[in-house]
Amino acid sequence: MSENDIGAHYVRDILSALSASPGRVALWFQGNPVTAGEFIRTVTATARALHRRRSERTDQSARTVVGLLTVTNSPATLVLRYAANLIGATVVHLQTANAVDPLDRIGTQARREILAATGATFLAVDADHLMLARQLCGGISDAPELVGLGALGVDVLDLADGSAPRADEEGGLDGVPVVRIEPDEPATVTYTSGSTGTPKGVTVSFGVRQSAVTGLPKDVGTVYLSTLPLSHTSGAVADMALVSGGTVVLEPGFDPATALTAVETHGVTRMTVSPPQLYMLLDQAASGRYDVSSLTTLTYSGCPASPTRLAEAVKVFGSALTQTYGTTEVGPITELGPADHHDTELLATVGRPTAAEVRILDPHAPHELPLGETGEVWVRSPYAMLGYWGAPELTARTVRDGWVRTGDLGYFDIRGYLHLQGRLADVIKTRGIKVHPSAVENVLLSHPDVVQAAVFGVPDAEKVEHVHAAVVLRHEASVGEAELRAHVAGLLSDNHAPVHIGYYTELPLGETGKPDRRALLEAVGGGK
Repeated sequence: MSENDIGAHYVRDILSALSASPGRVALWFQGNPVTAGEFIRTVTATARALHRRRSERTDQSARTVVGLLTVTNSPATLVLRYAANLIGATVVHLQTANAVDPLDRIGTQARREILAATGATFLAVDADHLMLARQLCGGISDAPELVGLGALGVDVLDLADGSAPRADEEGGLDGVPVVRIEPDEPATVTYTSGSTGTPKGVTVSFGVRQSAVTGLPKDVGTVYLSTLPLSHTSGAVADMALVSGGTVVLEPGFDPATALTAVETHGVTRMTVSPPQLYMLLDQAASGRYDVSSLTTLTYSGCPASPTRLAEAVKVFGSALTQTYGTTEVGPITELGPADHHDTELLATVGRPTAAEVRILDPHAPHELPLGETGEVWVRSPYAMLGYWGAPELTARTVRDGWVRTGDLGYFDIRGYLHLQGRLADVIKTRGIKVHPSAVENVLLSHPDVVQAAVFGVPDAEKVEHVHAAVVLRHEASVGEAELRAHVAGLLSDNHAPVHIGYYTELPLGETGKPDRRALLEAVGGGK
């Protein structure tokens, strides 16, 4: 079978792009360069070894599933995903369910349950996770086989032993087997807790992976700084950078000074952060100690942003600022572009739809709502998931005739910009009305001295909910509760004004980078 017989494959496209300049640097990791040629050789050797070992197993009819337990933002994470996907295997990310923090771990028991639920054939590990991998496999009756890159132990198959293609192996890329893969087959499974706290396996198809590297605009020669986990959206951005002839700079997590140093050192053109991380970048960059002139795209996403702080960011980062609203389940939904950031009226919105179709439906009846009315955001997108792995009932509740329920509340204004109003499950019922936390948060963020805000309902002894807020003020600012309550009441109503406002130096964040309302509720004794 030839490559022409099987159609496109996103990994082959990436490797083909890398092969055009094998001597250039494709990755930077811990100050060390990885050339395109070195990366190609490692991926192809790994794919060959994995295919050979799979061929030796007795059950050839079952789907090959590779659990991935490596340092999230490392070359090994990309190598192992590419190699496994290249031979048609499904990759299950086991490191984190957090979309913004690579260092936030999935619990040991949850990892064991994921391995069992996905029926993992192999568990790919690195030296940092070998002891944990052995512990996980010890608690599973039909345990996956341990594999890795390099000599990690007698019980771990070395996938990067440098073996040349055998004479009897037919392949297109240095002996890598040519495998027919249908677009709707599962390529990756990424776990996300969302607002429920229970990990859900978002399953993305090979077709979606292919669309991301061929269907989205290419930023030729980009230098992408990845501080967010490669297991989530950052991994797709890395794919796009490499296929466009660019370079990926890998950092283990987010630190503003380290990130800005990397921007200056490597001439970073693109990076993605959460709004709280954007504020930290802004505070560091405003000193003028860093050269950020190479940045052409600074994307922020994950939670409402302060319009006041965004206006300040425009002065420092100029036309690089872009806001994206999206979910793990459907990918990007809307975008607030660089030009939009110069219109202050738009800074409280999440922009307009890009590749996705968006409808606002009444949460209690299946009909679309007119402009200005708040309802649930439904999305139909070419980048939508196949479903939740092993959860057909949950998938059926979430996906209807190709439309995905986001669980987010929002409305469109007359200009076609989407305003988010929080989560369907977060609505506070108080004093006979429904209060959307995001609506109050947006008003609090419009105050010039508030840089972060979270609003949540706290029930009293009689189970009556009351609006509470937690805020982070601008450095050295001093604003009393009465002033902030009056600010909310004046723009919304007295019923929306928080009965209590707590002041924090920083807010606890959940796994999507949004303020963790559950943690805040527990902090005031309302989560019992």
